[in-house]
Amino acid sequence: MNLTTQQQHAIIKLNAKVVTVHENIAYDANGNEVAYDLQAVTAQAQADAQAVIDTKASALAKLAALGLTQDEVKSLIG
Repeated sequence: MNLTTQQQHAIIKLNAKVVTVHENIAYDANGNEVAYDLQAVTAQAQADAQAVIDTKASALAKLAALGLTQDEVKSLIG
């Protein structure tokens, strides 16, 4: 089982000792394996993904509140 990129980032975010993740193994600065809780990692990855969605929705709402049209908003976000 290989972890997603989001899960790998979550491992590093949740454990200060982890400096790299290769496939499903986390390593510290000395190359030692670091144990992690996959359930906590998955929850963190999902929370981080939701935060990105929420931030984008908030930004779009603020642009619309400024009076920009849907076409103008779409042109700004690509």
